[in-house]
Amino acid sequence: MAEDRFKVRVAVLAIIQMDNKVLLQKRINTGYMDGFYDLGAAGHLESGESLKMAMQREIKEELGVIVKLENINFVSIVHKKDVESGLEYMYVYFKVKNFTDKPSIMEPNKNAALQWFDLNDLPANLISDRQTVLNNLTNDSF
Repeated sequence: MAEDRFKVRVAVLAIIQMDNKVLLQKRINTGYMDGFYDLGAAGHLESGESLKMAMQREIKEELGVIVKLENINFVSIVHKKDVESGLEYMYVYFKVKNFTDKPSIMEPNKNAALQWFDLNDLPANLISDRQTVLNNLTNDSF
């Protein structure tokens, strides 16, 4: 008899920093936390991708920036069950370094704004688990 194993959705999220600032996007028309700020790039893991490959793809799709895999470094994992939808996710956070292109809004139908925020003065409408991870990163709590 085959075991019924737990299945979970996986999303990757990019922490893109410059000095003491982090790049955030404002979500629209996504069906999840629209009107809230999210990290610079985020998206779902697709079949056949490694986590880093998914992050690299999402950064290119959403920001038009090409980042080498070796410049995408694991930071944290958050397991979350969304209260409204009941969906469970594993959010995998990566810190991105050594990018040369200027990030741009490549999906204006999903991204209302792209803005650098001081890590000590983040917007009140930042998605809560993103806020927690950024706080932990800033305070070296990992």
